[in-house]
Amino acid sequence: MLETTIAGSLPKPSWLAEPKKLWPAWRLEADALAEGKRDATLLALKIQEDCGIDIVSDGEQSRQHFVHGFLEGVDGIDFARRVPMGIRNNRYEAMVPTVTGPLRRKGPVHAAEARIARAHTARRLKFTLPGPMTIIDTIADSYYGDRVAMAMAFAEVLNEEARELAAIGVDVIQFDEPAFNVYLDEVTGWGIAALHRAIGGLSCKTAIHICYGYGIPANIEWKATLGHEWRQYERIFPALAASHIDQVSLECAHSHVPVELLSLLHGKDVLVGAIDVASDKAETPEEVAATIEDALRFVPPERLYPCTNCGMAPLDRTLAEQKLAALTAGAALVRGRR
Repeated sequence: MLETTIAGSLPKPSWLAEPKKLWPAWRLEADALAEGKRDATLLALKIQEDCGIDIVSDGEQSRQHFVHGFLEGVDGIDFARRVPMGIRNNRYEAMVPTVTGPLRRKGPVHAAEARIARAHTARRLKFTLPGPMTIIDTIADSYYGDRVAMAMAFAEVLNEEARELAAIGVDVIQFDEPAFNVYLDEVTGWGIAALHRAIGGLSCKTAIHICYGYGIPANIEWKATLGHEWRQYERIFPALAASHIDQVSLECAHSHVPVELLSLLHGKDVLVGAIDVASDKAETPEEVAATIEDALRFVPPERLYPCTNCGMAPLDRTLAEQKLAALTAGAALVRGRR
């Protein structure tokens, strides 16, 4: 009951990459970089285990970015052909690569780091992949000419990757879909169908992570426009409850998402974000426990997994560790009361 996990990413060591950056530059090259990524993965696992996290991740230590880390292993994408593009309904602009041909994996993308992680922890292992809708919202298209067609093509590529990760022994495969709280009509129109294609044939647990984003200025400014209550999820939770996805991950700590909306996810495991990744202060165990107790009014304890609001990649490492320790301590407090 109340097993803890994380949304996915952890800060990278300063010897591997620039600290406190969402998209850090590597500080190593060639064989030294490969070795550094492996060592950082082992460190991320050890930190999670020391902090008491029950379902651990590789911390995304081998990826500069949660989307582009996967795209680097896909043919049909021209990284030299970068164009400006508005992302998340033009919330911010980035220079993105362009799809110029049929999408195919060059080979296994994340198998190496999954094998390293699987070999070095006896705990259940989660691995994260970007979801189809979020991918197409983060890359330009000059080949498919249709957003849905491109999303479905990416879903097929993701499914190949996910099947290999499951065969390696990954226990939970999570698809990160922050775009799901932006394009609400598309979620029910084709977004969940694309996810179903991505999880087809998987025997492991499947999850979707939806969030209001990292604590970067563009996201903070956008959140200020959303009003006192963030009820966007009200439109998509019933469809997610009816979907084939096993778990739904979302933020609750310091969030304006009305907690009663969790009741709309009946029948799903809910990964309740009890750690605010946009805060520079570590939560106390009591604060974490309060968030969990609030969610337990609407989610059965056997289906509630205390989690972080989002990835922790841009955070200070010491702060991230303090937050993980608070997460497990808060969950323990709640267990002790039941």
